[in-house]
Amino acid sequence: MRQIEIAIVGGGPAGLAAALNASKLGARVILIDRNDYLGGQLIKQTHRFFGSKQQRASERGIDIALELAREVMSNEHIEVLTKATALGYYEDGVLLVEQAGKIIAIKPERVIIATGGAEKTLLFPNNDLPGVYGAGAVQTLVNVYGVKPGQRVLMVGAGNIGVIVSYQLLQAGVEVAAIIEAAPRIGAYWVHAAKVVRAGVPIYTRHTILRAIGEREVKGAVIAQLDENWQPIPGTERELAVDVICLSVGLTPLTELLWQAGCQMTFVPELGGNVPLRNEQLETSVPGIYVAGDVGGIEEASAAMMEGALAGLNAAASLGYTCDTLIDDRQNVLQQLAGLRSGPVGEKIRKGLAQCSL
Repeated sequence: MRQIEIAIVGGGPAGLAAALNASKLGARVILIDRNDYLGGQLIKQTHRFFGSKQQRASERGIDIALELAREVMSNEHIEVLTKATALGYYEDGVLLVEQAGKIIAIKPERVIIATGGAEKTLLFPNNDLPGVYGAGAVQTLVNVYGVKPGQRVLMVGAGNIGVIVSYQLLQAGVEVAAIIEAAPRIGAYWVHAAKVVRAGVPIYTRHTILRAIGEREVKGAVIAQLDENWQPIPGTERELAVDVICLSVGLTPLTELLWQAGCQMTFVPELGGNVPLRNEQLETSVPGIYVAGDVGGIEEASAAMMEGALAGLNAAASLGYTCDTLIDDRQNVLQQLAGLRSGPVGEKIRKGLAQCSL
C-alpha cells in the first residue's frame, strides 16, 4: 500500500497546475495519467491563447504543456505515473491504479480529480462509417502525429473547438467544405471564426447533418436547414462531397471516479452533463476529494489551470501546509477565474456553477 498526501488523477492543464501549486506549499504529490505524456488537451492546441498575461495570453497550448510538464518532472515533491489508469476509488479511501500490467494501491490523504471530459457524438444514419471523427481525434492526428484525416472535411459544430480545428486543418492543407451549426448563432469567439471566414470557409447556422453517404467509408454528407423547432426543413437538403465528417458538438465531464466515491452529483446542461456538487474550495460532498477542470464543468483550458491551482492550494492547506502568500495566491486565482467567466461569454458558465454549489 502506497501512502501519499495528495493524489491527482489527470495530467492535463488542471492536474498539472494542481500538482505544482500543492507542491509549492510543501505537500507530497503523486500525479497519475493514462497517457504516455503530460499535458492532456494542451498538446493539441497550436493556437495562441488570449486574455491576460496570467492566463497565458499569446502562448500556444503545446508550449504551455511542455513548460508545465518540465516543471512537474523536475519537482522533487511530485511523483509522476504515466501510462497509468485509475481503475477505481473505494470506500476505504484506496485508489487502485494499473500500470504496465501491475496493480498499485494508493492511500492518499487528499484526492484531486482532474480527469477532464470526453467528446459527445451525434446520431445519424451511417455515423459509424470510417471517416466520421470527433474533433479531438482529428486534432490528435493533425497536431500530434502529423497525419491528415482526409482531403475534404465537413465540420459539424461552430463552437471554439470546431472553428479552431477547422483553421488547423486548413493550415495542414486539408480543405474544409463547410462548418454547420444547429444554433442560430456560432458559439466560437469571433477572433477564431474570422480566420476561417477570411479563408473562404462558409459557416451555415441553423443547419444539421441528416446522414453520411458511403458504404465502406465516408464519401459525402447530406445537410439541411433547421426551423425554429430544430426540425429539418423539407426541400433544403444539400449534398456535400467530403471524405471526413468531423463532430465538434461538445464535451461531457468524465466523472466515473466521482460517482464511485459517492460524491453528490447533479445534471447541469450548461456544464456539459452530470457534475459534482462542490464548495468554494472545490471540495466535493465527500471530504478530502476535490475537483478541477472539465470534470467539474466544461470550460476553456485557462479556467482549468486556474481551478487546478485553486484545488492544489486548498488541498495542501487542508493538510496544514501554508506560506506567507497563501491568502493572496488564492485571491489572485479567484479573481482570474471571475475575469474568465465575466460578461456575456461567461453567462452560461456562471449559471451552471450556481446550480452545483454546496
